[in-house]
Amino acid sequence: MNLDDIRRLNIREVGSWPLLPRVVVLGVIFIVIILVGAWFDWKDRYEELDVARQEETKLKEQYTTKKAKAINYDIYVQQLKEIEQSFGALLKQLPNKAEMDALLTDINQAGLGRGLQFELFKPAAQERMADFYAELPIAVRITGNYHDMGAFASDVAQLPRIVTLNDVSITNDKGVLTMDAVAKTFRYLDEDELAKQRKAAKDAKDKEKGKK
Repeated sequence: MNLDDIRRLNIREVGSWPLLPRVVVLGVIFIVIILVGAWFDWKDRYEELDVARQEETKLKEQYTTKKAKAINYDIYVQQLKEIEQSFGALLKQLPNKAEMDALLTDINQAGLGRGLQFELFKPAAQERMADFYAELPIAVRITGNYHDMGAFASDVAQLPRIVTLNDVSITNDKGVLTMDAVAKTFRYLDEDELAKQRKAAKDAKDKEKGKK
């Protein structure tokens, strides 16, 4: 059967076609039916398979992460101990309430010991509370020479308790230097104060839930 014979075939007379063209047409129809059925019947299966593959990838990543953590568990434990030790060392640098007066005296003496004159040494009327510590700002104004002021700042930094100098400004009036600054000292809260902080945080959280 040649090309001219195929062209002369009439679609309306399929029943009288030779065997080979009828087999080819039936084969094409069969393939089309298979493809259409696969599209409508297997489409959801393909999507489920794609989701399953994505989930498999996600689980593999989680497994890899957890495996790495398990392998490095001892290292993490050691790092945690080091952090706790460092935190404990910092906490020891915070005075308690009873030691605050002595610390204020130390700051004052650091200035006087360098020959500086205090024109202002005014602790704030109220401390600023944080999670486990309280911050006390102290407004200071001192006069003296530049070298002594630098030495004073160095002495404050070397105090056994944490003290920081903030908002520092220095003016020069006819050779007399005046430094204005805010010295901040910190102390850790006692058990009663910590309990009040926890209660206040809990009350605030409950209040926020109540609004929702």
